[in-house]
Amino acid sequence: MPNHLLYIIMDSCRFDSYQAAKTPNIDSIGTVECRYSYASWTSPSHYTMLMGMIPHTSPQNVFASEVYKQEFVKWVDRLGIPNLSFKTFVPELSLAKVCKNLGYRTVARVSMPVLNQFTNLNKYFDDYALMPNHNDFASMVEEIDFDGDSPYFYFLNLGETHYPYMLSEENLPRISGVHGVFKKMDQFIEDSNEPIEEEAEEEQSFFSKQEMQRLHTQQISCVEYIDGLLGKLLEKCPENTHIIVTADHGELFGEDNYFGHGPIMHKKCFEIPFVEGIKP
Repeated sequence: MPNHLLYIIMDSCRFDSYQAAKTPNIDSIGTVECRYSYASWTSPSHYTMLMGMIPHTSPQNVFASEVYKQEFVKWVDRLGIPNLSFKTFVPELSLAKVCKNLGYRTVARVSMPVLNQFTNLNKYFDDYALMPNHNDFASMVEEIDFDGDSPYFYFLNLGETHYPYMLSEENLPRISGVHGVFKKMDQFIEDSNEPIEEEAEEEQSFFSKQEMQRLHTQQISCVEYIDGLLGKLLEKCPENTHIIVTADHGELFGEDNYFGHGPIMHKKCFEIPFVEGIKP
């Protein structure tokens, strides 16, 4: 039987946040590397990963085309299926489609509204859903099973490490827009005929250095929270489960007067953790 595939994306988790966190469960999967995202924000990064491309190491003295070719070949070991290559992925260039063709049940759970089930990311998944809240990894863990005779491909986007990095509503920071339309996009999806009242724009000052530090510390705490839940998920995984844990992009916490991600060209926006291996 092919390997099950569990692919976990800690949204916005930058590499040094992972380094600072205590992560015994993730560390048990394999050696964590600092890799680089192909994009600085959620949507294009997820599109790339669902093409079958893995966050890269930025190798020198090598043709970029060779990096792509070598990366697609690695799916042979990840899935435990011989003769996979770039040709296997064309013309759709879809990891979900490849898995589906190989008899996998393909399931995605996402936390970010920009990845909702009406986007093209949903294509080739048997079951794809936007979670009700940004911090619903616990619900994902409860829901996941590996019943039946088919191998499973689970693709999980976790919002705990995304702004506002809060596991509760206490001390919630506020940025206009982020807590406006985008926060309510899941409501809009449920009933597109109902108008959404946009919040009035408020004049805001940039976060202080102390607030930036607090938010970075909170992201580190969220990584540790995810690691604890991953321990419960690992108990559910069969022995032949290949696990990938990474991030879609990094985050800025005041470095060079930047905060967040997306329209930012900065190394910290691209540095992310990457670990993979068979269930320990």
